[in-house]
Amino acid sequence: MSATGDGMAHERGTAQPGGNGAGPPPKLRLGGMALRNGLLIHGPTAWAAAARTGDGRIEVSSGAKPVFARGPLGSIPLLRGPLRLAEAFAVVPIVRSRLPVARLPVEDLRVLAVALSAALASGAIRRLARSTMASEGAIAALGVLPAAMALRDRDLAAYHGVEHKAIGAYERGSFDPSDAPKEHERCGSNLIVPLLVLSAASQLVAERVVRRPGPLPRIVAAVASVSGAVELFAYAERRPDSALGRAIHAAGDAIQRLFSTREPNAEQLEVGSAALREVLRAEGTTA
Repeated sequence: MSATGDGMAHERGTAQPGGNGAGPPPKLRLGGMALRNGLLIHGPTAWAAAARTGDGRIEVSSGAKPVFARGPLGSIPLLRGPLRLAEAFAVVPIVRSRLPVARLPVEDLRVLAVALSAALASGAIRRLARSTMASEGAIAALGVLPAAMALRDRDLAAYHGVEHKAIGAYERGSFDPSDAPKEHERCGSNLIVPLLVLSAASQLVAERVVRRPGPLPRIVAAVASVSGAVELFAYAERRPDSALGRAIHAAGDAIQRLFSTREPNAEQLEVGSAALREVLRAEGTTA
């Protein structure tokens, strides 16, 4: 499960001005994804992952990150969000092949069963119910059930907390994540409510514009909802004291605090520190 801000896998961090060799270097923007037995962290150009093996060892791997939102593409509103999400998800199969011990959130038969059931239920609603905001909202809500099921795994929720604590500690200039909060203000949880609302609305628009829309109009509507949700997320980050910013952050914080994160133990924090050190090494920087 991803936890930060460019999407269900996110980039987060604050760039801080560096001097001409006279001050600390700028902080990298780091994002990540919790694994069932570890943590994936990605920076601007590299990724790193650390995972705990069955016999208690920590295995680490890193490599170059696919970059799609390069140059002007990375600054075009409504396009930058899907591109950065694509970057984050493109890393996942690379990590799985380079670090075979890592266990992904979806590697659970219960999660796959819930995903299949949600897809079947969504199809049934589309066939049997008239398209309304309520029915489209129900379909959008079904879409988050697999993630909810995955987060019932205590280790996965704890490693989500590790992600926040490791990156939060780095942002504060430390390698010790133990004192950092398990919630993060730029967590991808802040995307959930905007995405649910916009997903339902965009599919409803597709129903009204195209008679019996097929896969292509629905895909366009889905991409538009993701783009809009990312832009709302970015607005909330720029204007956290606005009414919309407070509402988005309040919802995201509640999801993190009550459901999607748990306080990790010392062994899990050790894995997070290993992933953080490795991504900074791969990026050619230090804390």
